[in-house]
Amino acid sequence: MFRNLTPVVRTLLYANLIVYALQWLTGGEQMRELFALWPWGADRDYGAPPFEPWQLVTYAFLHDTSNLWHLLGNMFALYIFGPDVELTLGARRFSLYYFTCVIGAGLTQLLVVHFVSPGPYETIGASGGIFGLLLFYGMAFPHRRLLLLFPPIPMPAWLFVTLYGILELSLGVTGRMQGVAHFAHLGGMVTGFVLIMYWRRGRGVYFG
Repeated sequence: MFRNLTPVVRTLLYANLIVYALQWLTGGEQMRELFALWPWGADRDYGAPPFEPWQLVTYAFLHDTSNLWHLLGNMFALYIFGPDVELTLGARRFSLYYFTCVIGAGLTQLLVVHFVSPGPYETIGASGGIFGLLLFYGMAFPHRRLLLLFPPIPMPAWLFVTLYGILELSLGVTGRMQGVAHFAHLGGMVTGFVLIMYWRRGRGVYFG
Protein backbone atom coordinates (compact mmCIF):
# COMPACT_ATOMS: atom_id res chain seq x y z
CA MET A 1 0.00 0.00 0.00
CA PHE A 2 2.98 2.30 0.47
CA ARG A 3 3.73 2.21 -3.26
CA ASN A 4 1.12 4.93 -3.76
CA LEU A 5 2.95 7.41 -1.55
CA THR A 6 4.24 10.54 -3.24
CA PRO A 7 7.86 11.63 -2.62
CA VAL A 8 7.34 14.48 -0.15
CA VAL A 9 4.63 12.65 1.80
CA ARG A 10 6.91 9.62 2.08
CA THR A 11 9.78 11.81 3.31
CA LEU A 12 7.56 13.49 5.90
CA LEU A 13 6.31 10.14 7.15
CA TYR A 14 9.83 8.76 7.51
CA ALA A 15 11.10 11.95 9.16
CA ASN A 16 8.32 11.97 11.75
CA LEU A 17 8.77 8.28 12.54
CA ILE A 18 12.55 8.64 12.88
CA VAL A 19 12.26 11.67 15.14
CA TYR A 20 9.68 9.87 17.28
CA ALA A 21 12.04 6.90 17.63
CA LEU A 22 14.85 9.25 18.67
CA GLN A 23 12.58 10.90 21.23
CA TRP A 24 11.63 7.53 22.65
CA LEU A 25 15.20 6.22 22.76
CA THR A 26 16.70 9.34 24.33
CA GLY A 27 13.85 10.23 26.65
CA GLY A 28 13.08 13.24 24.47
CA GLU A 29 13.61 15.94 27.10
CA GLN A 30 16.54 17.64 25.41
CA MET A 31 14.86 17.43 22.02
CA ARG A 32 11.74 19.12 23.42
CA GLU A 33 13.81 21.87 25.00
CA LEU A 34 15.58 22.60 21.72
CA PHE A 35 12.96 21.90 19.08
CA ALA A 36 9.48 22.24 20.60
CA LEU A 37 7.72 25.58 20.12
CA TRP A 38 8.13 27.59 23.33
CA PRO A 39 6.13 30.78 24.02
CA TRP A 40 7.71 34.19 23.70
CA GLY A 41 9.10 35.30 27.07
CA ALA A 42 8.39 32.01 28.83
CA ASP A 43 12.09 31.71 29.64
CA ARG A 44 11.99 35.08 31.37
CA ASP A 45 8.67 34.68 33.16
CA TYR A 46 8.56 30.96 33.93
CA GLY A 47 12.10 29.64 33.54
CA ALA A 48 11.12 27.63 30.45
CA PRO A 49 13.45 27.10 27.49
CA PRO A 50 13.65 30.15 25.19
CA PHE A 51 11.79 30.62 21.93
CA GLU A 52 14.00 30.19 18.87
CA PRO A 53 12.98 30.89 15.24
CA TRP A 54 13.69 27.35 14.03
CA GLN A 55 11.07 26.02 16.45
CA LEU A 56 8.35 27.29 14.10
CA VAL A 57 9.27 24.35 11.85
CA THR A 58 10.87 21.76 14.13
CA TYR A 59 7.93 21.53 16.53
CA ALA A 60 5.94 19.81 13.78
CA PHE A 61 8.29 16.79 13.84
CA LEU A 62 7.94 16.14 17.58
CA HIS A 63 5.11 14.15 19.14
CA ASP A 64 4.06 13.06 22.61
CA THR A 65 5.91 9.82 23.37
CA SER A 66 3.42 9.01 26.15
CA ASN A 67 0.56 9.01 23.65
CA LEU A 68 1.25 6.96 20.52
CA TRP A 69 -2.07 8.07 18.99
CA HIS A 70 -0.71 11.62 18.77
CA LEU A 71 1.77 10.41 16.17
CA LEU A 72 -0.40 7.76 14.53
CA GLY A 73 -3.38 10.06 14.07
CA ASN A 74 -1.31 12.72 12.33
CA MET A 75 0.57 10.23 10.17
CA PHE A 76 -2.62 8.43 9.17
CA ALA A 77 -4.14 11.73 8.01
CA LEU A 78 -0.93 12.57 6.14
CA TYR A 79 -1.02 9.14 4.48
CA ILE A 80 -4.70 9.45 3.49
CA PHE A 81 -4.88 13.06 2.31
CA GLY A 82 -1.30 14.01 1.52
CA PRO A 83 -0.70 12.11 -1.76
CA ASP A 84 -3.69 13.60 -3.57
CA VAL A 85 -2.72 17.10 -2.46
CA GLU A 86 0.88 16.55 -3.59
CA LEU A 87 -0.25 15.19 -6.95
CA THR A 88 -2.40 18.31 -7.41
CA LEU A 89 0.27 20.81 -6.37
CA GLY A 90 3.49 19.06 -7.36
CA ALA A 91 6.28 18.25 -4.92
CA ARG A 92 7.83 21.72 -4.65
CA ARG A 93 4.58 23.61 -4.16
CA PHE A 94 3.25 20.92 -1.82
CA SER A 95 6.33 21.36 0.39
CA LEU A 96 5.85 25.12 0.40
CA TYR A 97 2.16 24.74 1.25
CA TYR A 98 2.71 22.23 4.05
CA PHE A 99 5.45 24.15 5.82
CA THR A 100 3.66 27.47 5.37
CA CYS A 101 0.70 25.93 7.19
CA VAL A 102 3.03 24.59 9.89
CA ILE A 103 4.53 28.04 10.43
CA GLY A 104 1.13 29.76 10.32
CA ALA A 105 -0.20 27.32 12.92
CA GLY A 106 2.84 27.94 15.11
CA LEU A 107 2.49 31.72 14.92
CA THR A 108 -1.21 31.43 15.75
CA GLN A 109 -0.40 29.36 18.81
CA LEU A 110 2.24 31.84 19.95
CA LEU A 111 -0.23 34.72 19.67
CA VAL A 112 -2.97 32.83 21.52
CA VAL A 113 -0.62 31.83 24.33
CA HIS A 114 0.82 35.34 24.58
CA PHE A 115 -2.47 37.24 24.70
CA VAL A 116 -5.02 34.73 25.99
CA SER A 117 -3.41 32.10 28.19
CA PRO A 118 0.22 32.87 29.07
CA GLY A 119 2.21 29.97 30.43
CA PRO A 120 5.35 27.87 30.05
CA TYR A 121 3.72 25.22 27.86
CA GLU A 122 5.38 24.02 24.67
CA THR A 123 3.62 23.04 21.45
CA ILE A 124 4.50 19.91 19.47
CA GLY A 125 2.93 17.90 16.66
CA ALA A 126 2.28 17.97 12.93
CA SER A 127 -1.39 18.89 13.29
CA GLY A 128 -1.03 22.45 11.99
CA GLY A 129 0.29 21.19 8.67
CA ILE A 130 -2.22 18.33 8.62
CA PHE A 131 -5.16 20.68 9.06
CA GLY A 132 -3.85 22.75 6.16
CA LEU A 133 -3.86 19.59 4.03
CA LEU A 134 -7.41 18.80 5.15
CA LEU A 135 -8.56 22.22 4.03
CA PHE A 136 -6.89 21.86 0.63
CA TYR A 137 -8.36 18.39 0.18
CA GLY A 138 -11.85 19.64 1.02
CA MET A 139 -11.54 22.47 -1.50
CA ALA A 140 -9.89 20.43 -4.25
CA PHE A 141 -12.08 17.32 -3.90
CA PRO A 142 -15.27 18.60 -2.25
CA HIS A 143 -17.53 15.75 -3.36
CA ARG A 144 -15.30 12.81 -2.50
CA ARG A 145 -16.92 10.63 0.11
CA LEU A 146 -15.13 10.18 3.41
CA LEU A 147 -16.13 7.58 5.97
CA LEU A 148 -15.76 8.61 9.59
CA LEU A 149 -14.46 6.03 12.03
CA PHE A 150 -16.48 7.16 15.06
CA PRO A 151 -19.32 7.08 14.14
CA PRO A 152 -19.01 5.37 10.72
CA ILE A 153 -20.95 7.99 8.76
CA PRO A 154 -20.06 8.79 5.11
CA MET A 155 -20.01 12.44 4.10
CA PRO A 156 -18.53 14.63 1.33
CA ALA A 157 -15.07 16.03 1.96
CA TRP A 158 -16.26 19.66 2.05
CA LEU A 159 -18.71 18.88 4.85
CA PHE A 160 -16.16 16.89 6.81
CA VAL A 161 -13.64 19.73 6.69
CA THR A 162 -16.28 22.34 7.54
CA LEU A 163 -17.57 20.42 10.55
CA TYR A 164 -14.03 19.70 11.74
CA GLY A 165 -13.18 23.40 11.56
CA ILE A 166 -16.32 24.34 13.49
CA LEU A 167 -15.52 21.72 16.12
CA GLU A 168 -11.99 23.04 16.57
CA LEU A 169 -13.27 26.61 16.91
CA SER A 170 -15.84 25.51 19.47
CA LEU A 171 -13.31 23.55 21.50
CA GLY A 172 -10.84 26.42 21.39
CA VAL A 173 -13.35 29.05 22.49
CA THR A 174 -14.90 26.95 25.25
CA GLY A 175 -11.58 25.66 26.53
CA ARG A 176 -12.64 22.03 26.42
CA MET A 177 -10.08 19.27 25.74
CA GLN A 178 -7.25 21.03 27.52
CA GLY A 179 -3.76 20.27 26.24
CA VAL A 180 -4.77 20.39 22.56
CA ALA A 181 -3.76 23.43 20.47
CA HIS A 182 -7.12 23.98 18.80
CA PHE A 183 -6.29 27.48 17.62
CA ALA A 184 -3.06 26.21 16.08
CA HIS A 185 -5.17 23.76 14.05
CA LEU A 186 -7.36 26.63 12.91
CA GLY A 187 -4.25 28.68 12.19
CA GLY A 188 -3.01 25.95 9.85
CA MET A 189 -6.35 25.97 8.03
CA VAL A 190 -6.54 29.75 7.74
CA THR A 191 -2.94 29.99 6.54
CA GLY A 192 -3.65 27.33 3.93
CA PHE A 193 -6.76 29.17 2.77
CA VAL A 194 -4.87 32.45 2.38
CA LEU A 195 -2.14 30.73 0.35
CA ILE A 196 -4.70 28.97 -1.84
CA MET A 197 -6.48 32.27 -2.53
CA TYR A 198 -3.13 33.88 -3.39
CA TRP A 199 -2.32 31.10 -5.82
CA ARG A 200 -5.78 31.21 -7.33
CA ARG A 201 -5.44 34.94 -7.88
CA GLY A 202 -2.22 34.29 -9.74
CA ARG A 203 -3.88 31.40 -11.65
CA GLY A 204 -1.41 28.97 -10.15
CA VAL A 205 -3.81 26.40 -8.69
CA TYR A 206 -6.83 24.90 -10.41
CA PHE A 207 -9.38 22.65 -8.79
CA GLY A 208 -11.23 20.18 -10.96
